[in-house]
Formats: sequence, structure tokens, C-alpha cells
Amino acid sequence: MLFKIIPSWTTGGIVKAADRTESVTYAIGDVVVPARELQRKGADIMWLNLGDPDKFDFDTPLHIKEAAVKAMSTYNGYADSEGLPALREAVASREKRKNGISVSKEDVFITNGTSEAIQMIYGALLNPGDEILVPGPTYPPYTSLARFFDAVPVPYVTVEKENWSPDIDDIRKRLSDKTRAILLINPNNPTGALYSRKCVEAIAGLAAEHGAVVISDEIYDTMTFEEQHYSPSRVEDVPVIVIDGMSKAYLSTGWRVGWTVFNDHNGILAEIKDACVKQLRLRISANSVMQEAAVAALNGSQDHIKNVAEKLKERRDFMYKRLNEIEGITTQKPMGAFYIFPKVDCEDDKRFVLDILENTHVLFVHGSGFGPYGKGHFRSIFLPPIETLEKAMNAVETFMTR
Repeated sequence: MLFKIIPSWTTGGIVKAADRTESVTYAIGDVVVPARELQRKGADIMWLNLGDPDKFDFDTPLHIKEAAVKAMSTYNGYADSEGLPALREAVASREKRKNGISVSKEDVFITNGTSEAIQMIYGALLNPGDEILVPGPTYPPYTSLARFFDAVPVPYVTVEKENWSPDIDDIRKRLSDKTRAILLINPNNPTGALYSRKCVEAIAGLAAEHGAVVISDEIYDTMTFEEQHYSPSRVEDVPVIVIDGMSKAYLSTGWRVGWTVFNDHNGILAEIKDACVKQLRLRISANSVMQEAAVAALNGSQDHIKNVAEKLKERRDFMYKRLNEIEGITTQKPMGAFYIFPKVDCEDDKRFVLDILENTHVLFVHGSGFGPYGKGHFRSIFLPPIETLEKAMNAVETFMTR
């Protein structure tokens, strides 16, 4: 008689997923599932959940598209694992123009979007039990991927009444002997906050005192309204890893071209850089064709950047005013990016977002999906034309009144 042995990694004959995947959530995508079900039934959904300019009346500049077509017609093989030398040089030059800092192409790595950059940096930096301080609320991959590597994301307070500015004293309290890095997302996703120079320098100073690395997500650095973005890379003697890319500034979200810049003149991050290179070789290379186009983007005309910021500012102003006119909703004014993070008078923000979707066909993202400090809020984009935004806000106001 044969006995069937059921391995411990199965449940009722079903192969179990690895434990590390249980912590992986992405609220921005999760809310799409019920929206698509409504759409399948014939509903016309107003998609205010996803930060993709190309889904609306923004488009990749023509000279960058033409560079992609030309690249595709000449070479379609692998690129260097670290990235095309010409693109790494272009990124280094951009850092000089934008932040006034001097780095070489050896300090720049090209990734498949910023998502791969986050995963690569975490894989190189974090051991099980290590802690990384993240803004509260925060972009979900920064917490999910930390847990994926058995590290601990520790949210620090950002003060809503102060336009979601980080609480420096709270950051200081949360530093421990397990802290490996402090994360800045500036301009911020999901709040649209833009951190002042004083704030950035204070956080960089805390990191330097504690021997921690600053990870600076600067993907929205050109999308600011009243003030300019200030990078911690400008602070001397602080090791900074910048995460940036093509998707937002150059309106090419689907191209998946990101990069990291190691601003580390004292060699403190040498081992981390080496660990990143090992991971880059393991996945062979980022998209070679789009890297060629990215060279044209960074070295070519930047005229579209000012136009994009002006268009977003107009839509920001509309959403800020309109949301504050709706009873039960209040919001701070975003100073960068294209997100707004209103507070709503409800007990369950996810239920609120799903009720809004069901009754108005307007799709937001629940604030608790961005961590505990997002509870009682929701995130909306203001990328669509004002006519679309007005239609959505009118529907929301009718729902709130009812």
C-alpha cells in the first residue's frame, strides 16, 4: 500500500505561497478590481486613483519619441547591466544642473523604473530586523518591500496642519541602533507635500549623527508650484541615495526607465554599491531601447517641464478649492507632484472610497492604504482636465450631501 506524504508547505493539497508575500499590498492597484467589475457592467469610471499623466492630456515630447524609434531601428540587444554609459553620464549632468552636485557615471545605475531601484537598494542595505524610517503616510512599496526583506518600516509623523511637513522631533525619537536609513519622498506621494530646505537639512543632519543613509525619492522633482525642490544631496558629508527616473518628468510612465544616484564622496556606501551591481548583473539589463531615448530626453529640450507644472498648478488650485467646499471634506494644499490627500469625516476610509465608487463611479484610493497615518483620508490625482475634475467633484458633493 502506498502512502501519500503531504509536505509541510502545502495546505489541503494546495501549494502555499511564501510567507514573505503576505505583507505585499498595493492599495493603488487593489481598488482597481471593484472598479473594473463596475466597468464590465457598463459604468463609466472616472479614474482618479493612478498617477499616470499619459492617461490624460499629457504626452511624451516628440523628440523623445523619435529617439526611441531611431534606437529601435538600430540596436535591440542588451545594455550594460549598470546602464548605458551615455545615459549614466546624462543623469550625472542632470544632477549637476539641478542640484549643483558633482557625481560621475560610476555613481549612477539604471533600473527598470523606480520600483526596481527600491527593491535593489533594500536588497543591498537591509538585513532581517533592520529598520528604515519612512514618512507617514507613505507610498506603499516602501513598506511592503521592507517587510518582504524581513526588515521593519517605521513610520514617522508628518504634520497635516503644517502641509504634511515631517516632524523632526518625532524622527529623532524613532531612531534606534537598528535604523539603517531615513526615507524622504519629496515632493511626497500621497500628500503632495514639498519639504523646505530647513526641513531637509535637519533630516540629513539626524541621519549623519546616527550613521544612517538618506534615501531620497525625487521622481516628482520638476513638478513643483510655488517653490523649488531641495535635495538632501546638497548637504555635505551625508551619504544619500537618490531615486529618480523618466516616468513623471518626461511623461513616459510605460517606458520603465529609472535610476539611482549615489552621492557618497567619502566612500561610506562602497559595499552597498557593490551589492547593487551584483543584483543588476543578475537581471542582465534594463530596457536598452528606452535608455537610448532617455539620453535624448535628459540632453535635449526641457521646455515641456515648465508647461506641465503650469497645467498641474491650475488643476491643483481647482481641486484644493473644490474639495474644501464639500461638507465633510477638508484638505491641505499640495505644493508638488499631482496628488491631493483630503481628510474625510468617516470611520472607515476604505469603505468610504468603495461607497463613492459604487454611487458616483469616481475612483480614489483609501488613505489607510498608505499606512496608519493615512487613516481617515483618501488620495486623489489632479491630472485630468478641469472639466473631468469638476464632473467628479460634483458627483462626490451630491453623494456627501445625500
